[in-house]
Amino acid sequence: MQFFKSGLICLLFFSFIRCSSDSDHAVKSHDKNNFQTADAFEQTERLAPGVNFGNALEAPNEGDWGMTIEWNYFYLLSGAGFRSIRIPIRWSSHALESAPYNISESFFDRIDGIVLKTLELGMIAVINVHHYEELFEDPQTQKTRFKHIWAQIAGHYQGYHEDLIFEILNEPHDKINATGVWNDYFPEILDTIRVSNPTRNIIIGPGGWNSINEIPNLVFPEDDHHLIATFHYYEPFTFTHQGADWVDGSEAWLGTTWTATASQRSRVAADFNKARTWSEQNYRPVYMGEFGAYSAADMTSRVAWTDYVARQAEAFGFGWAYWEFGAGFGVYDRDKKIWRADLLEALIPKE
Repeated sequence: MQFFKSGLICLLFFSFIRCSSDSDHAVKSHDKNNFQTADAFEQTERLAPGVNFGNALEAPNEGDWGMTIEWNYFYLLSGAGFRSIRIPIRWSSHALESAPYNISESFFDRIDGIVLKTLELGMIAVINVHHYEELFEDPQTQKTRFKHIWAQIAGHYQGYHEDLIFEILNEPHDKINATGVWNDYFPEILDTIRVSNPTRNIIIGPGGWNSINEIPNLVFPEDDHHLIATFHYYEPFTFTHQGADWVDGSEAWLGTTWTATASQRSRVAADFNKARTWSEQNYRPVYMGEFGAYSAADMTSRVAWTDYVARQAEAFGFGWAYWEFGAGFGVYDRDKKIWRADLLEALIPKE
């Protein structure tokens, strides 16, 4: 019996050492030059099920909008079965406004930790440039700064594991969305990234706030095969954004339901066909980087809509990430520290 106890203690000890070593190795391996080119289609498929860490790092400062990313959230997401985390980031609030446009080292440190934790747990990390408001107002004046911001991001992460994906810009709109501007504009930013990351997969969406209706107008460079197209889906908007205080007139939409009627389902299929047609014509993978229904909608409708949109995305071959983890659209209730079980099951059905 004493031998059994001693053996058990040794087993637990060496298991702890081995697990600790594996964990340390996981972090270090993603922090070194171990990048290997990933197939864009295969990696896009692995993005689903995914979720956004919304309302956190894309705020002017993390916490300004009531959401701060905690380390236990990564374990919750991994344990629930999520395979990717999209991390919206407002880099422009943490970079100098004039040359050399340096990004704050402490901000890089914060992003490093979040990226590494995501990768350590075997999930894909998507980092983007989010809420660069000055760029949308004056894209030509801001172009040099935008290039320098991306040159720093790309150079900083060039050796990181291939499961770190870059997304050039969230929801191009306003002046950068003028006819032809975005298709001429983003290749210059892409070229800046390609200096240090020639084969990393990069996500690019169309104008019109990444509207699915704008995907047919998206033109990718023919010789770059490491690109993923994205769109965001919040249709019907009067349902998904009812009662949203940042949307004018949304109070009038309160009480709008979604019950998977034939016409409601056909609307989703018709919209998704636009993206699939473009994908097949251009032989490019497609990622639905955001979709969700705001908490002012009734939960039964939210669950029905979320389940249908997610399953249709999978049927059409799109990767996806739900908007979002723990704020107004949240699949997780941070106050009660519990999952919203019906919404979680709509995203990741039980076997």
